[in-house]
Amino acid sequence: MAERDMEQEAGVAALAFTYAPIGLALTRDRVIEHCNARFCETFGYAAKDVAGRSLAFLYPSDEEFQRIGEIGLARMRATGRYADERIMQRRDRSLFWCRVRGQSLTPEMPFARAVWSFADISDSRPVVAFTPRERQVAALLAEGQTSKEIARLLKLSPRTAEAHRDRLKAKLGARNTAELVARLTGLPL
Repeated sequence: MAERDMEQEAGVAALAFTYAPIGLALTRDRVIEHCNARFCETFGYAAKDVAGRSLAFLYPSDEEFQRIGEIGLARMRATGRYADERIMQRRDRSLFWCRVRGQSLTPEMPFARAVWSFADISDSRPVVAFTPRERQVAALLAEGQTSKEIARLLKLSPRTAEAHRDRLKAKLGARNTAELVARLTGLPL
């Protein structure tokens, strides 16, 4: 490919990144290097305010940043990719449901360089006053995990995982687990 064509292609790629209809961030070791306009709009920050910052400030707690990071690292080591739906935090401290997808650019060290997408899905999913542990359980239920799987992932007893699930059902007015998952995932009842 001619040098001029390569420059033109790079310019088109930069435009696509900048104006993509979904929030995008390029990270190095979970620190934001670049982000696009939709990312800034979603989280309520200017690009200059997030460049060079750890992704941790977008999570409701440091513990959630660490826990999701551990889960994500394990999955990315296996496949180079990660995907989930979780509660995240905007600049004004409000919480919202976010669909997150990641692709490692360095499979041997998944977090060394990665590109992430962030989609605000709060229109189809309620944000209720959950405790940090309830947010963890809710995110895993939304992924289709069973109480036993959730207990194993979060290092809880199965009974404790079920108790959290039952509190989530009460908070969301769900009659059963299927209805709870539908409410958490925004599916019609």
